[in-house]
Amino acid sequence: MVRLVLFDIDGTLIHSGGAGEKAFARVCVSEFGVPNGAARLHFAGRTDPSIVRDFFQQHQIEPSVENFRRFFDRYVFSLDHLLGQLSGCVLPGVRQLIRELSDLPEPPLLGLLTGNIRLGAQIKLSHYQLWDSFRMGAFGDDHEDRNQLAIIARERGTHLLRVKLAGDEILVIGDTPRDIECARSIGARPLAVSTGKYRLEELKEHSPTWAVASLDRVSVKEVCS
Repeated sequence: MVRLVLFDIDGTLIHSGGAGEKAFARVCVSEFGVPNGAARLHFAGRTDPSIVRDFFQQHQIEPSVENFRRFFDRYVFSLDHLLGQLSGCVLPGVRQLIRELSDLPEPPLLGLLTGNIRLGAQIKLSHYQLWDSFRMGAFGDDHEDRNQLAIIARERGTHLLRVKLAGDEILVIGDTPRDIECARSIGARPLAVSTGKYRLEELKEHSPTWAVASLDRVSVKEVCS
């Protein structure tokens, strides 16, 4: 039985209209004077701090604690502003899946497993009225390595549930090969969804337990048994 369900955010729960990537690009210019600074950055499946570190390395900027703070202070301001200007959406089946999981006789704990920093995740999901659906999470500012975030999420879930979680009691839902890898790193069962930047066939090549075109194709009974 699944006791903990962990969701990625971008491409899994929502499309933000590119707000996150556009906010990164704005910070590169406004705070560090680098036009097109996000052009060579890869975002999908990565943690925000690891992306910023790449930006610093590409442009010979000191990856100091102060520079990370400068970046993210400006980033969350830009993100909040852009979400109100861009056309985004909650992805198909998301609200229904959350509702069906919550209505199970023994509902699992719902959490987040995301590369977004915590405040960025909160800003995005609050904009789409989803933040309050999740009781816990592991975020990009907890660790730069996604696989380490999986360990942190499992530990936090264990603390809240007061039971040691086996890998097959955890379901990880995401839209990239990194999410599948992340799930495997703790022995969890990955459910891959092709509502992000990867096609269903590409995701299946990484052998997730389940792969679906969108979350409205998920059978809660099947994935939680």
